[in-house]
Amino acid sequence: MKTIISPKTLAVLTLAALPMLASAQLSANVSLVTNYKTRGQDQDVREGQLRPALQGGFDYSHSSGFYAGNWNSTVNFQTSATGPTANLESDLYAGYIFATGELSWDAGVLRYHYTGASAVNTTELYLGVGWGPLSAKYYHTVSDDYFNAAGSALGSGLKGKGTGYLNVAYAQEIHPNWTLKASLGYTSYSSDIALPNYVDYSVGAVYALGDGFSVSGAMVGATKKNSFLGKADGKSVNANTLVMMFTKKM
Repeated sequence: MKTIISPKTLAVLTLAALPMLASAQLSANVSLVTNYKTRGQDQDVREGQLRPALQGGFDYSHSSGFYAGNWNSTVNFQTSATGPTANLESDLYAGYIFATGELSWDAGVLRYHYTGASAVNTTELYLGVGWGPLSAKYYHTVSDDYFNAAGSALGSGLKGKGTGYLNVAYAQEIHPNWTLKASLGYTSYSSDIALPNYVDYSVGAVYALGDGFSVSGAMVGATKKNSFLGKADGKSVNANTLVMMFTKKM
């Protein structure tokens, strides 16, 4: 049903929204990365050392602590041995940040959508806490499957719901314009997923070039490499990889 709003009502609604718009902030970002990895795993399984990805998104943040955004990246992997190839990942998220004493908190929902490969779509709830340069965030899968790991959308009768991911990160400016970053993550699969739990890691640094530009580099990888041999050349998607990124924030 289509609702018609009178010009007078529209004017009232616009005026009512002005305080919220005045205290809100919109931002955008775009990046070019040599290799795209999520939780230590390659999201482009083609052969070669360099498999560049174009990434970018938009963010809305309000002074109340509410935020929402969209982030996108090119990818290249099949949903199964005979399934369609995913070429674009689009993430939608919304949440709320607040502080209690010296702790900062972040709670929200995150939806991963893959164009042309809906079997991989996944939804997670997350809760994070930060203290100085340290932060930790836990993600919990609430969709039927976790990136098609259980094959739920393909009629396996199994589910990936309940899969959890914990990430602990450190970020500290060590010199003007230089920030050291490191993280450890742990993926705990649901009982229906026949894959071993594993640890991922990342160690690197970011250099701020000014005017919103930055360049970063990190060594990224994960354990249990022999259990995740998903690349076209037979190598592991968990392999250690030097990832370089050039970013512009607006």
